Amino acid sequence: MRKFTQMSNHIPTYQLGQLTTNDAQGVFFLGQKPEIPKIAIDQPYRSNFYKLGVCVNGHAEVSINLDTYQVVPGNLVILAPHVIKQWKYMSPEYELADIFFTRDFITTNNHVNPDKFSFFWAGAKGVIDLLSPQPIINSIRFLQQKCLEEQTYKDDVLRNLINSLLYEIAAIYTAASTANLNRGQLLVADFKRLVNTHSMKERSLKFYAEQLFISPKHLTETLREITGKTAGDWISEAVTLEAKILLQSPSLNIAQISDMLHFADQSTFGKFFKNQTGMSPAAYKQGSDF
Repeated sequence: MRKFTQMSNHIPTYQLGQLTTNDAQGVFFLGQKPEIPKIAIDQPYRSNFYKLGVCVNGHAEVSINLDTYQVVPGNLVILAPHVIKQWKYMSPEYELADIFFTRDFITTNNHVNPDKFSFFWAGAKGVIDLLSPQPIINSIRFLQQKCLEEQTYKDDVLRNLINSLLYEIAAIYTAASTANLNRGQLLVADFKRLVNTHSMKERSLKFYAEQLFISPKHLTETLREITGKTAGDWISEAVTLEAKILLQSPSLNIAQISDMLHFADQSTFGKFFKNQTGMSPAAYKQGSDF
């Protein structure tokens, strides 16, 4: 088993062109080209592309926003551009049948926007177990075959095949994401979705309880029972992740970031960030490799 190192001092946003020299096409399959450059997926990152993949061999551990998943054969991995990912480890034999594509590629000529699918929404479950993984694997392999072929309408063929795959996964995801979850677990999932969507602006327990139509006390007790954390813990983790993303940008100063995250002032933001990470926003920003 290959263990990865601890996170670095910044969260990069990778482009599809860092996986392939043919970014113009907007779709890519891992293993498609032998000259794939190495990117630091063992550190937290965002991307400008979507990824769908089924584990066919080995196992891995991946963090997606606030959740950590174990990936084993038969699992479907779903990664949207906006989520923060970090692959904690991969076994030497780890292998996915996967596809990467950009929004620009898939939406050309009024094709479906992938953001309409709930499995790409903020707070969606990033790894699900497939009862019958082979049909999805076959669909991805067929897409890869078509990608390698030279034909006049290749891009349109690929878009239509990806659209079909998205709808196929949508049906599976709807059933799998709520299967065998009790009422409390469903409540936690809804809370995490809300936190990923609203934490830049909303920090109060009351806001999230009202959105879920329950009392603050019930929300607090449910979160502690199921996750061992308070609502404040989850909200702080989400705000810290977003702050790290914003501190990566050379065009934003700390005062601007403080405003974007709706802190009262820069000093309040600085105290919060240092309490969460052990370092000041300025030190974190200076340590980033822009």
